[in-house]
Amino acid sequence: MIGIAALWISLLLLGGGLALDRVLSDAITRNFDDGMNYVLTAMIASAEIGPDGEVLFNREPADQRFLEPNSGIYYQISGKGHEDWRSRSLWDRALKVNPEHHDDAPHIYDSNQFPGEDLRVMERSIILPGSNTRWMFMVAQAREGLDAQIKTLRSTLFESFALLALGLIVLATLQTIYGLRPLRKVRHEIVRMRAGEKNRVTEPMPAEVLPMVEELNALLAHNERQAEEARTHAGNLAHALKTPLTVIMNAATAQSPDLGDTVIREATTMRRQVDHHLARARAVGRRGAAHSRAEVWASLDAVERAVQRLYPEVRIDMDGDKEAAVRVERQDLDEMLGNLIENAAKYGGGSVFATVGRKGSMVEILVEDDGTGIPQADRTRIFDRGVRLDSGKPGTGLGLAIVRDVAEIYGGSVALEESEDLGGVLVRLRLPAA
Repeated sequence: MIGIAALWISLLLLGGGLALDRVLSDAITRNFDDGMNYVLTAMIASAEIGPDGEVLFNREPADQRFLEPNSGIYYQISGKGHEDWRSRSLWDRALKVNPEHHDDAPHIYDSNQFPGEDLRVMERSIILPGSNTRWMFMVAQAREGLDAQIKTLRSTLFESFALLALGLIVLATLQTIYGLRPLRKVRHEIVRMRAGEKNRVTEPMPAEVLPMVEELNALLAHNERQAEEARTHAGNLAHALKTPLTVIMNAATAQSPDLGDTVIREATTMRRQVDHHLARARAVGRRGAAHSRAEVWASLDAVERAVQRLYPEVRIDMDGDKEAAVRVERQDLDEMLGNLIENAAKYGGGSVFATVGRKGSMVEILVEDDGTGIPQADRTRIFDRGVRLDSGKPGTGLGLAIVRDVAEIYGGSVALEESEDLGGVLVRLRLPAA
């Protein structure tokens, strides 16, 4: 950042300095030329033709330097067939004249015709009254004074702009160092967290850095929550498997005659516990994915085809928003909808109706059946693991528990109500909209 700022400041000041140098140098040169033009105009105004056809001044030039040899300012009047009339300052020298060249307007140029003395020359062709000769009036002045002024100007500009560039670069450096200081504070806070001294960034931060700090703290909280869920999950699984294993070990130690049946029964219990906890673990692991998205209608359609093959005598109807999408992994959505629709088909009277709708930031999926319904007192208890109200039909008692756990992991919810249209159970599944 400091390097880019220094480069940009240098380029801008260089461009500005060159432009300013050109403008001011042109202004000094124009002022120099205006002085010469004033002298040339005064010479032409005071010139007249003498008795011998030569040019005379009725008023001598006011600048006394024209009378001092090699003074640095000169004039010369030349005409074809006439001797040049030169200022005393030229002494034994003469300005070069091109007889074929005529300038009705003042013409100015630089010349190095005098060794060691660069000149600025202005000339103009005039035909004076009473003469047919085209006279060339010339004024020349040494560039030494002009060049000295331009040199002083450029030296002043260079020093001023160099000092300005240095000041701006120092300011940009201080601004960058001070501006990035909060990031160093964040780094020190992370070092302290890694050392176990604290678990959050608690130092006050500027408004520009605060959103990043808040996101970092949210990420830390999310990771802690996931770690705690993993520990709880592992503990629950260990506890769930402990009892069946104890039963199997006791039966094996006692050489029970029904050992085979006991192993099969307890192994089935352990398997459904493992399936339940694996479903939770998958949902927890995928919950943090920012790209989680599933189309509800596509999932409903796939589940409907699968359940229809298992229960061909059941009629499954669907309606609602076909464009709705939820912030859930497709596999988890299929598992939740599969459990709900399969339960409705298994325990209902032959009709299942699924509806999809949008309520604010949530998507609601309603699954209704025409069964006998569930008493109000059992609608909360039935979500517990292993609870079954109808033991006459096969099942593990974990379907609704999986639906509740996975929905809550994604920030949703599930509730049981009474279906007004079909008379059976209405399951209201709410999930965050994508």
